[in-house]
Amino acid sequence: MYRLVDEPPSLDEYLDLRRSSGLSPKTPEQGAPALTGSWYFCHVRTGGDAAADPERADAGRAVAMGRIISDGGWYFHIADIATRPEFQRQGLGRTVMNRLLDEIRAKAPADPYVTLIADPPGRRLYESLGFTDVAPSLGMRIRLPD
Repeated sequence: MYRLVDEPPSLDEYLDLRRSSGLSPKTPEQGAPALTGSWYFCHVRTGGDAAADPERADAGRAVAMGRIISDGGWYFHIADIATRPEFQRQGLGRTVMNRLLDEIRAKAPADPYVTLIADPPGRRLYESLGFTDVAPSLGMRIRLPD
């Protein structure tokens, strides 16, 4: 049993979900603003309460997440889609993605521009939800030195 929660996981859970799912590790100083500065954040928890069910090590544990970064006007970027490996292939990523898209549909002004950067393992999921390449545009980044 799983619960979809309309808020971010704890900072420790956020950092652990990124790391365990194969996303690049982040520091607490990087993660904390992601939790408070996102336009919308949700996560999936295993059912039950760890205090009430001490025999289940994963009771009440955050196992999947996703968030939206946005100006609230027209631009919405989906980020941090992550599911712990032992919970993959159960539809949790699709559940998170559907909630994120539903939130944009419900609250964004007309004709929002929705983007994400797709790592190869998630590409099939994103395409099944209607995402397409932005060609001829090209995703780019820059790493700024400390």
